[in-house]
Amino acid sequence: MSRNLRAGVIGLGWAGQQHLDGYQRAAGVDLVGLAGMEPEPLQRLADEYGIEHRYADWADLVKDADLDVVSVCTPPSLHAPITVAALEAGINVLSEKPMALDAASARTMVDAAKANGKILDISFNHRRKAEVTAAKDLIDKGLLGDIYYAKAGWMRHNGIPGGVGNWFSRKATSGGGPLMDIGVHMLDMALHLMGEPSVQTVTASTYAAFGPRGRGRGQYGAGAHGAAEPVDFEVEDLATAFVRMDNGATLLLESSWAQGVGHDDMYVTLFGTEGGAELTWNPPAPQLRAWTTIDGVDASLNPQLGLSGGHAEAVADFVAAVRDHNLDGHQGEEALTRSLIVDATYHSAAESTEIRLSPAPPQPAGQDAVVRTAG
Repeated sequence: MSRNLRAGVIGLGWAGQQHLDGYQRAAGVDLVGLAGMEPEPLQRLADEYGIEHRYADWADLVKDADLDVVSVCTPPSLHAPITVAALEAGINVLSEKPMALDAASARTMVDAAKANGKILDISFNHRRKAEVTAAKDLIDKGLLGDIYYAKAGWMRHNGIPGGVGNWFSRKATSGGGPLMDIGVHMLDMALHLMGEPSVQTVTASTYAAFGPRGRGRGQYGAGAHGAAEPVDFEVEDLATAFVRMDNGATLLLESSWAQGVGHDDMYVTLFGTEGGAELTWNPPAPQLRAWTTIDGVDASLNPQLGLSGGHAEAVADFVAAVRDHNLDGHQGEEALTRSLIVDATYHSAAESTEIRLSPAPPQPAGQDAVVRTAG
């Protein structure tokens, strides 16, 4: 495709603004359409980015703006219907995370991408952090060996988005609490660094200790999402999960909006057969520490960190896939895996039982897929 791509964005909140900025930075892209229900930010953002076509209804943007690509930056309940409509209209889609309200909806998105031969990417911007890129390079070089155990979490002290009562707190619009909002980022980074192993089982618990009492309010997600309203807090404010992979590796995942820890904590810790690594994003600065053994001697690694990417890099990668019509790995399959794990987490918590996603693989006699203690 030699001409400029015609791009649109649906959604006027923080994420939508990040996508607008990403398209403005991308070479060979013209921002031509913007849709959102709030008149003032719609006009203001369209003026700021020089966007001609402005719509209150996303369906009008999909139908009338003659788009090549569109970003879906709405509450999760709208991701699937907008994405499927756009794909069926011949438009490539970059959707915000979480992929959809649930795994069944996410699967309709993947099916629509494949049926129409279009690109479907999900904007997991945190995997583009410099620390993640550097850790992945260490793993790809074999310096940590096979990753057989990982811990990942994002724990906020006071961080219920936009205050109790907006769409984040409604299960029908958000699909869930911090697991859907920030935990899915940690799940994505961990699986990415572990090499995308297939998931076998999930055991989980969820809690709502602060939100129902009007505590744990934060400033996240405010602005175009609207002010808090006096509705029930319908989701969890803490989720924990133990995820077992088909290769024997395991992941311990936790995410919280409100927790009695007095501080925020964001981390991924990796344990490999040849070494390990710890990634943290806490004050005073993000950090990557890694350890391995070289010629039988313990060694600390100090990998060179490049610049962190983000939404702009996610947009650039999406645009490149569209230009190359590169469908391989760009039709939502990885993101669907995340949705299946999230669904299993909520199911496990509700039923107080382990949920199986895939059968246990056959193992050679007397040998496990990864190193484990005998028992």
